[in-house]
Amino acid sequence: MFKKLYILLMLGAALACKASPKHPTKVTGSNDLQPDAQQSVVCRTVATFITDYNYKKVALNDSISEVVYNRYIKSLDENHNYLLASDIKDFAKFKDVLDDDLKEGELNDVYYIFNVYQKRYNDRIKYSIAQLDKNFDFTTNDTFTFDRDSLPYEASETEMNALWTQRVKYDLLNLKLANADMAKNKETLKKRYENLLSQSNKLNNQDVFQIFMDAFTLAIDPHTNYFNPSNAANFNIEMSRSLEGIGATLGTQNDYVTITTIVPGGPADKSHQLGPEDRIVGVAQGTEGEFQNVVGWRIENAIALIRGKKGTTVRLQVIPKGGNVSSKPKLVELVREKIILQDQSAKEEIRTYNTNGKTVKIGIISVPAFYIDYNDYKAGNPNYKSTTRDVKLILDTLKRANVDGVVMDLRENGGGSLMEAIDLSGLFIKTGPVVQVRDARNQTEVDSDDDPSISYAGPMAVLVDRFSASASEIFAGAMQDYGRALILGTQTYGKGSVQNAIDLDKVISPSVRETLSKATAGAQTSSGGKKAITTGSQSKFGQLNLTIAKFYRISGYSTQHKGVTPDIKFPSIIPLNKYGEDTEPSAMPFDIIAKSDYTRVGDFTAVIPQLNKLYQQRAATNLNFKYLQEDIDDFTKKENEKSITLNEKDLKAKRDADEKRSFERDNQRRVALGLSPLKKGETKPRKEDLDFLKFEAGQVLTDYINLGSKYTSVPTSQGQ
Repeated sequence: MFKKLYILLMLGAALACKASPKHPTKVTGSNDLQPDAQQSVVCRTVATFITDYNYKKVALNDSISEVVYNRYIKSLDENHNYLLASDIKDFAKFKDVLDDDLKEGELNDVYYIFNVYQKRYNDRIKYSIAQLDKNFDFTTNDTFTFDRDSLPYEASETEMNALWTQRVKYDLLNLKLANADMAKNKETLKKRYENLLSQSNKLNNQDVFQIFMDAFTLAIDPHTNYFNPSNAANFNIEMSRSLEGIGATLGTQNDYVTITTIVPGGPADKSHQLGPEDRIVGVAQGTEGEFQNVVGWRIENAIALIRGKKGTTVRLQVIPKGGNVSSKPKLVELVREKIILQDQSAKEEIRTYNTNGKTVKIGIISVPAFYIDYNDYKAGNPNYKSTTRDVKLILDTLKRANVDGVVMDLRENGGGSLMEAIDLSGLFIKTGPVVQVRDARNQTEVDSDDDPSISYAGPMAVLVDRFSASASEIFAGAMQDYGRALILGTQTYGKGSVQNAIDLDKVISPSVRETLSKATAGAQTSSGGKKAITTGSQSKFGQLNLTIAKFYRISGYSTQHKGVTPDIKFPSIIPLNKYGEDTEPSAMPFDIIAKSDYTRVGDFTAVIPQLNKLYQQRAATNLNFKYLQEDIDDFTKKENEKSITLNEKDLKAKRDADEKRSFERDNQRRVALGLSPLKKGETKPRKEDLDFLKFEAGQVLTDYINLGSKYTSVPTSQGQ
């Protein structure tokens, strides 16, 4: 269905590599970041795709321009901590021109706004460092307002200074409550502020471009996204649950790129030359490539050098753990491999329930995402990584263990591959439609499971929460429509839109790429710059995830906006009025189309009232539900707080009371779960599971199993 659309997107049209600047971007006190010709091309390409091929027919006009402008300003200074009212007044002239800027690839206005913001940010941090020379009185009853998004921007530098004096006082007071040594506290805070300043100075024009493109795409709809090259790489790692690299997790420590963990079986592990806390100071591509010193680099830029295609060589200069930074680094040469991220894959556990003398075994499968290594799949690798393949293996294991039922835990599963949602559904039904997809031309395609084999036919439940979205909602909706599984939890997110991932490297014409390449080389030559070093397997122009269609359940109901409603509703600590598609201003509406032709395999209509009654009886007496409701109330109360006292005595009393309450609550929860309470200062066991809602999901399924088949209807007629 989408093949023709993708061909249409292969524009190949010549795009000019330079846009005539309208406004100067230079702002004294900022890093004077500037847009480049490549970003101009990408900007116009994305704007063309969105206006011509997005599912929502949105014209780039003054109305959208204002939405983009407001989102951009909010993304920079949501809490009104940096920009002055005079800055906002100055920026007002750009409100109605950003739509034209987008179409023309003109980014000077965008960069001018950012450079003003960065100047203000740097000024605030420098001011904060200067305040550390002063002494503060922590016996006064003044307060610090930390939530300022609904307050006006400060009118003057004097007012902003007063605000940040309170901020510094608050930061110092926090440290003082833990350590009375104020000299040490001031030194600690100074290092923190200096680190913030250092991070600000490491921002580059790709960061600015990403922030602005986020503001643009989110103004159109919540799920059309542009990813710059490094973010595109991370997105695709999430989708495939694999990457090509050396098999090490990296972080930063005192400006050094530092190894934090080693992936078992990866190149770094097999080399026996690298370990946690080793510092990487240089990276070179191949056996003869030039070394790039990465000390002081942002971590994502260093990772871009170290990652690369399977089978290629990367050389590292490494200072071993505990080694002197002035010593000569050792050289480590590694051949990159494909690394499977097992910790982010589907996992299983078995829980035992005892009811009325009967023992029931429930298998619980936690599915973090609908992932697939699409490159391996396309290449015909029979062992490609995917959610469905992993779950099928887990189901085989659970069947050998003779479980009586299975709970699919999709909480916080934001979705992923549409193909995987269909294939995973196919593990639990014989054949039939799973989801309907309607495109921008109002043509509807029904995607079905055509494999008659069933991996598991026993009792089943699906556990969802507010962060279960997209592919999770397709799977849960199909299981509910077929009467195949009970749906437990809270109303899901409501993402019912389809995105097509477009590699911009493949749609920007070769002539434009060549012109850009020559322009970049010329700029390096004229400035005496060194030849750019290849950064592994990253794309050059990034990726656009474009909304091209809308999901519908086989019942005809859209998952958009309303999501999936559970059969048995659990309480939610995630505030439904703050998170979800129905909280997004640019979200598409809910609607209904004709249902598909499908045959239900069961009907829980008669049994749900019985199950709900048993659940409510437990909820009324189970202390875990009481504690969860108290947590929800506490969360709501804290969400509504906007300021905090700067009186040391009062703040300490509040913190001590909160800490005591939290400690007691944790122990109450442990006892309610049948665990021993902890003593003060005792660390809880590492793999201890306090997730009682997961346990409750298994209990509801156990109730269903114990009620027997008399409450479960035989297969009904088609549709619902």
